[in-house]
Amino acid sequence: MKFTSTLFLLLVTLSCFAQKVEIPVDTTVVTNHSVTINGENINYSATTGFQPVWNETGEPIASLYYTYYQRSGIKNQENRPLVVSFNGGPGSASVWMHIAYTGPRILKIDDEGFPVQPYGIKENPHSILDVADIVYVNPVNTGYSRPIPDEGGNVERDMFFGVNADISYLAEWLNTFVTRNNRWLSPKYLIGESYGTTRVSGLALELQNSQWMYLNGVILVSPTELGIEREGPVEVANRLPYFAATAWYHKVLPPELQNKDLDELLEEVEAYTITEVLPVLVKGGFAEEAEREEIAERMAYYSGVSKKVFLQNNLEVPIRSFWKELLRDKSGYTVGRLDSRYLGLDAKDAGDSPDYNAELTSWLHSFTPAINYYLREELNFKTDLKYFMFGPVHPWDRTGNNSGENLRQAMAQNPNLDVLIQSGYFDGATTYFNAKYSMWQLDQSGKMKDRLSFKGYRSGHMMYLRNEDLRNANDDIREFIQKTLPKEGESAKY
Repeated sequence: MKFTSTLFLLLVTLSCFAQKVEIPVDTTVVTNHSVTINGENINYSATTGFQPVWNETGEPIASLYYTYYQRSGIKNQENRPLVVSFNGGPGSASVWMHIAYTGPRILKIDDEGFPVQPYGIKENPHSILDVADIVYVNPVNTGYSRPIPDEGGNVERDMFFGVNADISYLAEWLNTFVTRNNRWLSPKYLIGESYGTTRVSGLALELQNSQWMYLNGVILVSPTELGIEREGPVEVANRLPYFAATAWYHKVLPPELQNKDLDELLEEVEAYTITEVLPVLVKGGFAEEAEREEIAERMAYYSGVSKKVFLQNNLEVPIRSFWKELLRDKSGYTVGRLDSRYLGLDAKDAGDSPDYNAELTSWLHSFTPAINYYLREELNFKTDLKYFMFGPVHPWDRTGNNSGENLRQAMAQNPNLDVLIQSGYFDGATTYFNAKYSMWQLDQSGKMKDRLSFKGYRSGHMMYLRNEDLRNANDDIREFIQKTLPKEGESAKY
């Protein structure tokens, strides 16, 4: 392994958890590696370190930690795609997709995504590094990224911690990154997970209109609502397909449903949701008693939750109650929020929501030691900074979230821009059917629907933790990139 240091090292001091820790503002460490992807040996470099966020007077106000992977031996850099990767939260580090999805190294877990010891890192044979270079970015107060206080010790919070502030400063940061690394000619893609989908949807338009940087694709992994309204009956109805998927996984449906393939079942439940459930919910308290009884019985049939519970909740079973209720009288376990394959154990069977998120505690079990080991021992980045898996970014200003509309506008302005949506069927936080709904509503004209595509997987929020879906989801990204690269001489026009 070869080690080199580049650029200059400007150090500032920040009081952090009662001790003074040096924050690198502008520094990089480069190491060289290889990985076998789909049977092909790939040599690559890993550049990790800090790049500043500048204010209007050219002073650094934050230092963002990133990791940049480049395939070695590429002669025509202008033809090599660049994928910029963000996770969500807000307040979440880039660790999740970095060492479990698209990167060249992934953490050691079992084939279904559960932690195993000893902890560690292994090759990712499904990484997209064979077809694209990747940079993983940690926004302020995630990973090692930190704000830089002024001389009075103050931090410009309004510049970082809000929907539109986040988009604005990250667009500026990306301009600097692309310029420094000579990637202006490269095809560019954004990928975001969870809240990261809000981030990249907004960035698509911000990069075009403020940085004059045009993209080839945006990949939305387990997308949020993107500012697209769905309150009331739509929000309630949209839960049912997720309820059905989770009940099917835990084998609590009637035999005639349990024996169906999941895709066949969900097609049936989606159709019933749209054509039967939604019209009755729209009527609210004025629905006929017979209608309410029929809907409650059918929702119970598809969800594994009793008809009585649906009627007690006026057909609106809260999603948190579902996680508690589904297995209450069967095994006594709760099911996970972000991935309902995971089981939790509460102090009491009674109650209307789980004591904790079973899936998140499981993930932190394996991710935290893996990322701390990997960055220090394989990428040679040494620091006493604490790696924030989840950092202090709240209160977060959520006003003015037009990210879905921004993405639509970016697509309208740029005929080369396509969107891929990826969702896990067992995700109860950003459900797959809500992701479909967002896709359907994103462009109500229908004129760009051939540029929007959806892929579903038999796992949860981080569907790539399941080995089969790790392969399938990376293949879907790889296919998306290859499909959206313009042919030589092809113009961007309608």
